[in-house]
Amino acid sequence: MKKHLVLSAIGKDRPGIVNDLSKAILDAACNIEDSRMTVLGGEFAIILLVSGSWNAVAKLEAQTAGLGKKLELIVTVKQTEPRITKANAVTYVVDVVSMDHPGIVRDIAEFLSARSINIEDMSTWTYSAAHTGTPMFSLNMTISVPADQHIGRLRAEFLDFCDDRNLDATLEPARH
Repeated sequence: MKKHLVLSAIGKDRPGIVNDLSKAILDAACNIEDSRMTVLGGEFAIILLVSGSWNAVAKLEAQTAGLGKKLELIVTVKQTEPRITKANAVTYVVDVVSMDHPGIVRDIAEFLSARSINIEDMSTWTYSAAHTGTPMFSLNMTISVPADQHIGRLRAEFLDFCDDRNLDATLEPARH
């Protein structure tokens, strides 16, 4: 029976981290099923969903302390179950752009949480606007909207919410 492990690692960015981690996972007879990785500041961060036999996952889990030391990474692991797709939810994508200011993520997360909408995936970043150099903020997220929500009302409430905060936003069905 296949077992699952979430492995996360963070450390100073350098070439070869993904190669080193993926080799260690393969050497333990495990497979990377899902991953997210990025450079934040000068740090590389990665989170992986790894699967394998009970023995393979246990072997990888036992090696993480040594692997972290060898690769100069902070490595954590947690056993997990495969993701269960919610049958009564519809996937939507949210995009937001605005002038940067504190609280944007919290405000949007609060709006969604109050409506029992789950954030499945989220990326944010800041950049300088062309010509003016104004600090800008961008957010992209995938959400699961309960099927019993009235999407027209949700979209109207969300766009009003964003207009009140001077956020340029879209809420559209996911296309996959």
